[in-house]
Amino acid sequence: MENIRCNKMMDLHTHTVFSDGELIPAELVRRLEVLGYEAVCITDHADSSSIDFIVPRIVKVSEDLNSYQKVKVIPGIELTHVPPPMIPLLVKEARKLGAKIVVVHGESIVEPVASGTNRAAIEAGADILAHPGLISREDAELAAKKGVYLEISGRKGHCFTNGHVVRMAKEVSARLVLNSDAHSPEDLLTRDMAERIVQGAGLPKDSFKEVLENSRSLIRKIL
Repeated sequence: MENIRCNKMMDLHTHTVFSDGELIPAELVRRLEVLGYEAVCITDHADSSSIDFIVPRIVKVSEDLNSYQKVKVIPGIELTHVPPPMIPLLVKEARKLGAKIVVVHGESIVEPVASGTNRAAIEAGADILAHPGLISREDAELAAKKGVYLEISGRKGHCFTNGHVVRMAKEVSARLVLNSDAHSPEDLLTRDMAERIVQGAGLPKDSFKEVLENSRSLIRKIL
């Protein structure tokens, strides 16, 4: 995507009122526009009860906002607390409904996510495994092999294991992305805070550009 520039921020994991976020999509995008973002993916929580309701509406509003606002809006979804055997079917359904980026809610240590979720998401070919908690080396290796991006999380609680996720990813050459997992205006990341989170996760100060480039490469792959 030619208009994605190297110095611009991107967030590929955000929430709106279509799940448990506080903002309607238009306000979310406007706030990111003011912060100087280039792209955002709306990835509201869903399972089999709601995926066919949420994804088409995110697709519609993304088309509308892309006609008027500078921030590129990408329709996505976050499969959340889905039983691992159901994940492959819902990844396929999400893509069929129009989700360009499929995120799976990984095994965060602050929520009772079912064991095996990380592996199921990777095997199903999700685009991003969000806050994968104490991900095993074996699962990180599989993510690297299958091109699934592992998330450095800006979200309170989920961020507790960022250091572990980064270490596993670097050992096996898995790609990392940084996302806010924003649910409210206060969760949106300034560039300065984003750089601090990456550094706090154990990466060198100049690694932020590499992490940003990973988000850019994913956008280019799916659009």
